[in-house]
Amino acid sequence: MFAVEVRDHIMIAHSFRGAVFGPAQALHGATFVIDAAFIAETLDNNGIVIDICRAHDALKAVVASLNYRNLDDVPEFKGRNTTTEFLTKHIFDQLAKGARAGEFGRDGRELKAIRVTLSESHVARAWYEAGLW
Repeated sequence: MFAVEVRDHIMIAHSFRGAVFGPAQALHGATFVIDAAFIAETLDNNGIVIDICRAHDALKAVVASLNYRNLDDVPEFKGRNTTTEFLTKHIFDQLAKGARAGEFGRDGRELKAIRVTLSESHVARAWYEAGLW
């Protein structure tokens, strides 16, 4: 397998519902480093997985809508705990739309999967990976 991975970061605020979250039930901030890996079994005729610049631009566009936001106020997240795991899937879903549409300089059917990793700190991270087809 081949992969191209791009990175960005966001700063957010949110709170969680449920005793399992202890003090994180209160409003708190987080800075996430986000890595998005685009995976293919082969390189294309140009010798690439996808265009890195397009992939980075797509990641920046997806996370721009979250940056400097209180996620408790985002209508589409209403009633959800915006955990690190939840956010990995949300970002994956947005990137997968572009990948399937061939927006990264390669026929989307030639891409196998995307993995989105959110690092909350140097010791904790979560990721979501799924096939595109």
